[in-house]
Amino acid sequence: MEAFLVSTGIVALAEMGDKTQLLAILLATRFRKPWPIVAGIFAATVANHLLAASLGALVAAHVDPDWLRWILAASFIAMGLWILVPDKADDEAADNGKRKLGVFLTTAIAFFLVEMGDKTQVATVALAARFGNAVLVTLGTTFGMMLANVPAVFLGEAVTRVVPLAVVRAVSAAIMIAVGVATFFVV
Repeated sequence: MEAFLVSTGIVALAEMGDKTQLLAILLATRFRKPWPIVAGIFAATVANHLLAASLGALVAAHVDPDWLRWILAASFIAMGLWILVPDKADDEAADNGKRKLGVFLTTAIAFFLVEMGDKTQVATVALAARFGNAVLVTLGTTFGMMLANVPAVFLGEAVTRVVPLAVVRAVSAAIMIAVGVATFFVV
């Protein structure tokens, strides 16, 4: 039980203000269907964190930390710039995503990919190594992710009723770019 509780707490705290939490808000503003988004986050997190708990240590041993830092920094900046794409293009992309994959699959794929190399994924690897129980750690880290992201989904949907979507995009883009620039300087 300790593995579950510690994993839940660490990941819930680590997820606050994380890029996947920003992604949850963006998806909520784009699709405005919170329950398929929540289900997609859950499915992606279980798959991602189970892989992290099972195989993440092997992958982390083969990636130079300096290279990982540069790759992540560039990815944050690229995501921030992508967020700035004009509204019409964003709306068309959202419509295409709805028609091609649906809200659930779009969310699951996006979350799975964005979570790769994230601090919560790394924490999952370390927790699994510490406790030696991939199942309880995966359950705990997944629960922690849900504690942090479900409110973000519902907040994101509510915010767009009051705050213009362009403002939400601009703030999200600024945060992503700032995180990317800061990541370049992390030692």
